[in-house]
Parts: sequence; C-alpha cells; structure tokens
Amino acid sequence: MNGGVYQIQTAKKRMGMKTKNAIFNSIIYFVLAVLGILWVLPIVYLLYTAFRVTPDTGIIFKLFPDDLRLGGGNFARLFRETMFLRWLGNTCLVAVCSCVITTLFILMVSYALSRMRFKARKPIMNVMLVLGMFPGFMSMIAVYFILKAMNLTNSLFALILVYSSGAALSYYICKGFFDTIPRSLEEAAILDGANQVSILFRVTLPLAKPVIVYTVLTSFISPWCDFIFVNTIINDATKYTVALGLYRLINSQNSSFNEFFTVFCAGAVIVGLIVGALFMSMQRYYVEGVTSGSVK
Repeated sequence: MNGGVYQIQTAKKRMGMKTKNAIFNSIIYFVLAVLGILWVLPIVYLLYTAFRVTPDTGIIFKLFPDDLRLGGGNFARLFRETMFLRWLGNTCLVAVCSCVITTLFILMVSYALSRMRFKARKPIMNVMLVLGMFPGFMSMIAVYFILKAMNLTNSLFALILVYSSGAALSYYICKGFFDTIPRSLEEAAILDGANQVSILFRVTLPLAKPVIVYTVLTSFISPWCDFIFVNTIINDATKYTVALGLYRLINSQNSSFNEFFTVFCAGAVIVGLIVGALFMSMQRYYVEGVTSGSVK
C-alpha cells in the first residue's frame, strides 16, 4: 500500500516538474523569438531600402514598399554616381595589409610568450593585457598629432600603421592555443635536429590552423569596418574607405540625406555580403580557434 502511494506521489512530482520545465522552455523560446525578430528586422529594413526605387526613407511611413526593383536601381547608381569601387579598393588594400602585419605580430608574440621563459615574461603579459582593455579611440587625438608631425595624414599607409601597431596586445587567444600544443612534439623535433624556426613553421603553425584563421578574420574585420580613425585621419576623397565614403555620401553639402539614402543602403548590403561570405566560409575554423584558444 505504502509503495503504491509513493509511486503516485513520485509520478505527480515528475508531472509537476515536466509542467514547470515546459512553461520555462516556452518563456525562453518566446524571448529568443522576440530577440531574433529584433535582430533580423534591421537587416530586412536594409534590404528593402536597398531595392527601393524612390530615393527617400518612406519605409518609415509604410512598412512594405511597393516599388521594389531587383535589377539596376540603387546598385547601378552606387557604381555610376559614386566612387564606390575606389572606396572598396582602398578598404581592401588597408584591410589586407593590416591583416597580414597584425597576424604575423600576434603569432610571433604569442609563440614567444607561450614557449619561452624569461624574467620579464609575466610583467610584460600583465601590462599588455591591461593596455588591451582600453579602447583604441582613447588615443585617437594623440595618434592624429603624431601622424601629422610625421606628415602621414591623408594616406592609406597611416591607416595600416594605426591598425597594425597595437597588434601584439591581442596575443591572449593565440597564446592560449599554443599552450595546448604538447611540448613533446617540439622535443621530438629537437631530437631530430630541428631548430626553433623549423619547429615554428613545420610543427606548431600547421597544428595552429584554427587559431590562425581566427586571427586573420579578426585582424581583417577591424580595419574593414572602422570609421573613427578613418574619419580623423583621411580628408582626401580619393583615399576614402567604404565606411567613410558611404557616410560622406549621405552627409555631403552637395546632396541631401534622402537623395542618396537608398544608395547608401545598397553599399551597406554589398559590404555586409562580403563580410558574411568571409565568415561563413571560415566559420568552422573560427569557432574552433575561439574555443581552443580561450582555455588551456
């Protein structure tokens, strides 16, 4: 008798727990659905506006525009009436050069801090970690006056210099990945007669492909999307990057905001597609590099 009562009570408790879990999961799913809609809504707005024919922001007053054009339209105006190709070329040049220099700096510093032992190692790591916590734009005025004293303003080289100069401060993810590589592999290579350079390029770097891809992506996306330093350093229209060019397009004295707003959205769609395609193609290595380098 007591056993039957106990089983009934246990069954009731399980049913109550299942009901609570169902309610809790429903609330979580509802919140996630709302957040997903809020996240997708700006993208939908951008796409609709990029394909609009009328050069205004009328979507604020009517949600679904009835004058969409899939061919030509704002994308044709973007290449015909602006210097978008030059802006895109400048951005690619700065982003690729900064990416290469930054990646090399981070790999060298990370490998040295991971594999070498010297007295100032920990103080250097602590100082670099603290400095990396400060946002870069805090030094924007000082950087501008230094570049002005060196006659480097209004040049793409200045942008490359700014973006890659503090690369070593982002060493911690890459160093964490190098720490996970067994030292026994390097010891075996040393027994075979390899030096440190051979170990780095023939043993360590081939195993560090995920974190290298992660470093390349993060080093590329920063100059690709930056606006603050570009707006401070560059004033020559032929040296504009995409971010600054599109901003000046809708904030120029020779044009109104509504006149080029749809063209601005078309440019933003192209920039977003390039970045999205890059991340989608490297997604597997990107995630693996983050998760492997964040913990030892």
